[in-house]
Amino acid sequence: MNEPYESAVASALSTLRAASSSVINEITAYPRPISGCDAQFNHLLSDRTRISDAINALQNRPFVPTPRVMEPGAASESR
Repeated sequence: MNEPYESAVASALSTLRAASSSVINEITAYPRPISGCDAQFNHLLSDRTRISDAINALQNRPFVPTPRVMEPGAASESR
C-alpha cells in the first residue's frame, strides 16, 4: 500500500527528471566554443548538479538505526 506522501515523492521525481532533461538539452545546444568564465553555462552546469543531487536524495533510502538494528545490513535481534 502506498502512503500518501509517496505520490508526492513520485511527482517530485518526475518533475526533477523533466528538469534534468531540459537542462541537459540546454547544455547540449549551448553555442561553442565555451569559455571557462561563461557565467550562464556555469550556471547550467550547477543546476544540472543540483537537480541530480535532488533526484539521488529522493531515490536513496537512508539507514535509520534502531535499538535492535544499529548498523546497516545487521540482522534484527529477536527476543
